[in-house]
Amino acid sequence: MRSTLPRQFVDRAVSRLLRISPPTSDYVVHRGVGIPMRDGAVLRATHYAPVGAPLGTIMVRGPYGRSFPSSVIYAQLYAARGYHVLLQSVRGTFGSGGDFVPMVHEADDAADTVTWLREQPWFSGHLATIGASYLGFTQWALLSDPPPELAAAVITVGPHDFHASSWGTGSFSLNDFLGWSDSMAHQEEAMPRRLAFATRAARRLERATHGLPLGNAGRDLLGAGSPWYESWIEHPHGDDPFWETMRMTSALDRCDVPVLLISGWQDLFLEQTLMQYGRLRDRGVDVAMTLGPWAHSDMTTKAGGTVASETLSWLGAHLAGARTAPRRNPVRVYVAHHGWIDLPDWPPPTGEGVLYLQPGGRLAAAAPPDDAMPSTFRYDPADPTPTVGGRPLTQNSGYQDDSVLARRTDVLSFTSGPLDADLYVFGNPLVELAHEADIDHVDVFVRISEVDARGRSRNVSDGYQRLTEARTGPVRVELDAVAHRFPAGTQIRVLIAGGSHPRYARNLGTGEPVLTGRRMVPAVHTVHHGAGGLSKLILPASAGLPSADGGADPAGDLA
Repeated sequence: MRSTLPRQFVDRAVSRLLRISPPTSDYVVHRGVGIPMRDGAVLRATHYAPVGAPLGTIMVRGPYGRSFPSSVIYAQLYAARGYHVLLQSVRGTFGSGGDFVPMVHEADDAADTVTWLREQPWFSGHLATIGASYLGFTQWALLSDPPPELAAAVITVGPHDFHASSWGTGSFSLNDFLGWSDSMAHQEEAMPRRLAFATRAARRLERATHGLPLGNAGRDLLGAGSPWYESWIEHPHGDDPFWETMRMTSALDRCDVPVLLISGWQDLFLEQTLMQYGRLRDRGVDVAMTLGPWAHSDMTTKAGGTVASETLSWLGAHLAGARTAPRRNPVRVYVAHHGWIDLPDWPPPTGEGVLYLQPGGRLAAAAPPDDAMPSTFRYDPADPTPTVGGRPLTQNSGYQDDSVLARRTDVLSFTSGPLDADLYVFGNPLVELAHEADIDHVDVFVRISEVDARGRSRNVSDGYQRLTEARTGPVRVELDAVAHRFPAGTQIRVLIAGGSHPRYARNLGTGEPVLTGRRMVPAVHTVHHGAGGLSKLILPASAGLPSADGGADPAGDLA
């Protein structure tokens, strides 16, 4: 079906909304295209064919359907600029044959789709992939054995290792993946039922995340849908063969095509994006990375214009052969309270700023005396410390006022005095705790927040770690990477708790299996400041922005 006037209006409107160049091409849409897989399953796709000489072919594979908004974000936008686009529903979704088991079939099905592409008379032999989140994972699946036709990839908030996403802290990412499983179980329902589901989804999920045992509570929520869910919880260990088909780490060793990575400082897959960049960079692959002030749910809204503009630029240079100026530097990051900067690499070199946790809730550059008394708190899994902001998948993610956490009795809060000068932090902060607990099985949640002149606290960076059979000893918690300017006059706050629920499954304190455990035991945590050891925050900090050659001024006095 040829491009219609309403669609052309939409294409122009989207261009204005995203602040990108206007469409340049008409296109024809072929729906319901069948693509055979090696096991006989037929996957369905929509083919957008530009009128006139094409610039290349873009393949997009995902589980969320081929109608709005995917049709606009991933297909029309690029077809209207001269690209063939094949928008495919992965196995078991939206008319595609076979059963949907998340991530398991993506490598084989991507390879079979490229085999089919080679036989199409309109395929010019030059291919690129784009897409966000699960659509990013399907790209890594293809890159685990990259075809010779592949010329470029743009991967937005795309994980390559699902075990790291779900169990990387040692605690299961409960809210993210139970909520996602619930959404997947309902996404193909008729619109009235879909709208009814959307109005009650958050409340239903909240009830399910508080239920025990987790297996029963999750299945009560999901009904007969998403049958794979329990298997994720049953396999907590990263070396379990169960995860092999859901881990595309081999792509980081085999990929040799130009890759643009786009993510946000508050995205749940941030650490994987940074790992992808580092591994590809170290191998000499043409890789670039853009990191903005976004959460996962922002990538098609607040970040939409940046994503579209940078994707078009990358495809123009590496697929269409346009004579566009290369990126001045491979890394582009948004610095909180400053704006966008370009860097030759990530992370840039910095100095080291150290602040010690003190009795009475203070944070200071001087170490406390040897006789300083420890700080304690009691974590009760029956009343778990709540998740406030940060990097969850849900809409309540991102930068939030987290003052409520500092006021809880199950949270330790340590706050510095007002900073005398601006402080820039680039990289992963580290918190070292002289910590002990009165039971073997506990979790530790650590957060850095910024406190403004009005006393309002907002999250900056989080870290989480499950401790097993380690009642006493030093605990090193690496926090999320940041590019953040703490303005003069603001204060730095460190929060310590025994959980962050429902982002992470609460530690019941018993060591029972996560899927079936139901008995709860409270824990008393002790953080030492003196004879029992020193607890401190280590910041990769500098007094100013990195210089053009990548250098940085060391941090000044943090007292």
